[in-house]
This record gives sequence, structure tokens and C-alpha cells, in this order.
Amino acid sequence: MIDTLEPQSSMQARNRLHESPITELRDLEIVEDGECLCISGRVRSFYHKQLAQETVRQTAPGWTVVNRVAVD
Repeated sequence: MIDTLEPQSSMQARNRLHESPITELRDLEIVEDGECLCISGRVRSFYHKQLAQETVRQTAPGWTVVNRVAVD
């Protein structure tokens, strides 16, 4: 049987991004890979890329955050 429940840390991180006042962050994806949370998607500035990373890092202490967000 496959467990379809999403891990708590990735769910919390996704919720924080989706509730962000910065529209670009709402479209980013978060995937859990082992003990890493991988962020992907596109934003228009390095500031938004860093902001996404720090938002996820705050919601998942002890996890490694891999930032694969592209800046256009």
C-alpha cells in the first residue's frame, strides 16, 4: 500500500508559499526527496528566489533545502 499522505514539513512549506503576499512565490513547487525539500519554478528576481528559500527553511528546521528556482 502506498502512503498518500504528504509529509508535514513539505505541506507546511507549500502552504507558506501559497499564502505569500508575493504572487510569484505562490506558483513554486516543493518536492520532498529523502530529507531534502526541493523548491522549483520561476521567479523574476534573485530576491524572490532567496525569499522562497528562507520561507521554506523557516518552516522545515533540520531539513536540507535545495533551491532549484530559475530567475528570468
